[in-house]
Amino acid sequence: MTNHAHQAKQQPASPDTAEPTLTLAEKLALVPGEPGVYQFKDRNGKIIYVGKAKSLRNRVRSYFNKGDDGRFQYPMLVSRIADLETIITDNEIEALIIEATLIRRHRPRFNMEVRDTGSYPYLKVTSERFPRVFLTRKPRRDGAKYYGPLTDVSEMKRTVSTLRKATRIRTCNLQITPDSIRRNKHRVCLEYHIGNCDGPCEGLVSEDEYNEGLGKLVDAIHGRQAPLLRMLEQRMREYASERKYEHAAKVRDQIERTKQLTVRQTVLSRDAVDRDVFALAQEDDDGVAAVLRMREGRIIGRHHVNLSRLGGIPRAEIWTRVLSDYYTGELHRVPDEILLPDPPSREDGELLLAYLEDRRGRKVNLHVPQRGEKARQVRLARHNAQLLLSERLQAKAKAERIPHSLVMLADNLGLDGIPRAIECFDNSNLFGAQPVAAMVRFKDARAQKSEYRHFRIKTVGGIDDYASMQEVVGRRYRRLLRENHDLIPDLVLIDGGKGQVNAAREIVTELGLEDLPVVGLAKRLEEIVFPGPSDPITLPKTSSALKLLMRIRDEAHRFAISYHRRLRSSAQVSSTLESIDGIGPAKARALLRRFGSLKRLRGATPEQIAEVPGFSKSSARLLLDRLNNG
Repeated sequence: MTNHAHQAKQQPASPDTAEPTLTLAEKLALVPGEPGVYQFKDRNGKIIYVGKAKSLRNRVRSYFNKGDDGRFQYPMLVSRIADLETIITDNEIEALIIEATLIRRHRPRFNMEVRDTGSYPYLKVTSERFPRVFLTRKPRRDGAKYYGPLTDVSEMKRTVSTLRKATRIRTCNLQITPDSIRRNKHRVCLEYHIGNCDGPCEGLVSEDEYNEGLGKLVDAIHGRQAPLLRMLEQRMREYASERKYEHAAKVRDQIERTKQLTVRQTVLSRDAVDRDVFALAQEDDDGVAAVLRMREGRIIGRHHVNLSRLGGIPRAEIWTRVLSDYYTGELHRVPDEILLPDPPSREDGELLLAYLEDRRGRKVNLHVPQRGEKARQVRLARHNAQLLLSERLQAKAKAERIPHSLVMLADNLGLDGIPRAIECFDNSNLFGAQPVAAMVRFKDARAQKSEYRHFRIKTVGGIDDYASMQEVVGRRYRRLLRENHDLIPDLVLIDGGKGQVNAAREIVTELGLEDLPVVGLAKRLEEIVFPGPSDPITLPKTSSALKLLMRIRDEAHRFAISYHRRLRSSAQVSSTLESIDGIGPAKARALLRRFGSLKRLRGATPEQIAEVPGFSKSSARLLLDRLNNG
């Protein structure tokens, strides 16, 4: 690996002369075409982005061409680049490893952030002679091997205890050396006498024998219990042949406990392939990548990493970063097969596969299943990822005390404050008949159904959505200004396009509410529409702000449609009643108020109908006869 770095700030050659520096444009002209890693820095010399490339020259220069790569943060990133540094590598795999290391070390602002779930413990296997095995929450760079993180802590403690006794791994912290054994410095303890340790402190077991048992323990932790079970069964037979029946019974119990560890795992697949199943759930800049770890066809654990600063980063790039980070070091072994919900890019996919096979030392199958059992496993992983993301966002909202979707909505719309109260209007009519409108109100992203309102259009004839919208919005806010100023919302949402939004904006301005933001949500493309000449914006489907606006808009539409249907039904009932001799509009309305529907009216008794003003028992009988017999 060759360092081809140009530093923005050079140390002075002498008190009087400073080392000359190159401009960014001059450095761009010198970027080589070899594979490597590039680092962008701001004017303060802080690293703000790290990337890798097959050709540094092509990739780095692409940032300064017109256009962008689709990521939200792209224009902001490019505007802040003041310096760059490149590191040439021998190949792309080396570049991938260095990129992951630099991102972890510097956590640049414009890189996706991968945060491991550090609250979970790891299984630590020490690097000393006759290694010890125990759980720890703080992996260190001390030469030991760490496996995990292990999600079910209490279950894992029982598992490690069972496996440690079965493989007779020591629990003491003695410093065992060939010299200490030769000088009989240590004595076996109670663990040896009760059969939980083979006494390495007195040299009663060889290192090879001890490490064989250790290997079987680690295999069992990873879900491969078969080698350990074979060893225990052989040990039980030996004890039985030597007539050491108590020892044989103890080993038999260990076999049963080890088998129970297997039975408790969820069976997911009939094949015995070691497999990791990945899936991603994303909302705005936050995401969670979940991993179902399967060994010998069984789920042995669920792991996840939290992702931040995702922006519009392509899924292919996300998977390259997640997998290269996840399988770095000794924490996670590369399995036979890795399932993904989306394919990496062709270039990244080949690079990633080469990296994984290099880590594993043999072939790895990187697969994106489309149907069948493997696709079902990916769906299960996605369900887990969505659950974990919901928990994460809920915790985040609890800490902020304001729903995350509202924070993102304020940011996306460029509002001065958080729109905690949102009111949405929708019109509904059927070819101009029975024109109505509805308004729903949400507070802190939750529906306030007691504040929902219906409107019958009174001043507009025929179909005129713009005038109808002006009428209902004007009626709503004139009343609030007159009766309850505190209910004026922070944002008005219109179910419609530019015309409806401009109409609403005009009326709220006339009412002196020019500071009240008004936006629309157009159904066809789910574009957010602004008043005046401003262009609409389109948020990604993963945006929590968009999901919230769609939920509010859909609720207003549902409420308007249900009201319109109820009016149409009432109109049909009134028409039916008014066709009967002796019943005019007033009596029809009185019957509807009392019974609500023709069905309930037909089931009423003459005495009940006679309670309605204008009816006697005899007229009630005549009415029922006409309704029930035509």
